[in-house]
Amino acid sequence: MAETSAKISSLDPVWRRVREEAFDMLRAEPLLGGLIHSSLLHHSSLERALAYRFSLKLASGEMSEQILREIADEAYASDPDLGQAARADVTAVFDRDPACLRFIQPILFFKGYQAIQAYRIGHWLWQNGRKDMSYFVQMRVSEVFGVDIHPNARIGRGIMIDHAHSIVIGETAVVGDNVSMLHSVTLGGTGKEDGDRHPKIGDGVMIGAGAKVLGNIHVGHCSRIAAGSVVLHDVPHNTTVAGVPARVVGEAGCAQPSVTMDQLIAGEI
Repeated sequence: MAETSAKISSLDPVWRRVREEAFDMLRAEPLLGGLIHSSLLHHSSLERALAYRFSLKLASGEMSEQILREIADEAYASDPDLGQAARADVTAVFDRDPACLRFIQPILFFKGYQAIQAYRIGHWLWQNGRKDMSYFVQMRVSEVFGVDIHPNARIGRGIMIDHAHSIVIGETAVVGDNVSMLHSVTLGGTGKEDGDRHPKIGDGVMIGAGAKVLGNIHVGHCSRIAAGSVVLHDVPHNTTVAGVPARVVGEAGCAQPSVTMDQLIAGEI
């Protein structure tokens, strides 16, 4: 196992870094040895480690760890994009969250990252016709992490959800690549209509805490939605919107709002 892990690590810089940080944490805090070994060092790849975390966190009296582990292992084995998205997500959290000092933190401790990885397995189940099981995963993610993402929603790579409490993303929502959002964000509908009824979020968008984006509307690439805003209409590319209801208050202020995480509005300070 150790030899296999070393070979894989040499080809996978993210997994190599996670393992190096795991050994550092083990030396600094031996009391976490059981957690570190069972969650990380015991596994031969990031995918296997994530499958273990998925099964451990979502298991209950209704569904065993073994069954969930088999589901997750099958998902990662059949769809390599799941593992690549997980690497992009952990890199995004490390780059954008000043509280994240190591790659190992999101994997072990950050519920936003863990909820997104669990959603990705639920989405894989949905795409493969296993909708009832995907609903079970959605339910457990909501119960365990306080994050409610419909398994049919489409979410890109490089996602950072900071704090993540009370995130809601509806069935027909689409979230692009390299999007950042804070806690209590809702991507929801405006009524009880069927069909395509949820927001489409472009690449590089930053959504502030408590923002509500409602209806089948489009938020343009690299735009900013200010905290507490209620967005009911399309948002142009590279702009900042704020207010209830939200209106355009200026340009985005930078090329990549989701990366800089600048939430100040020019002229307000």
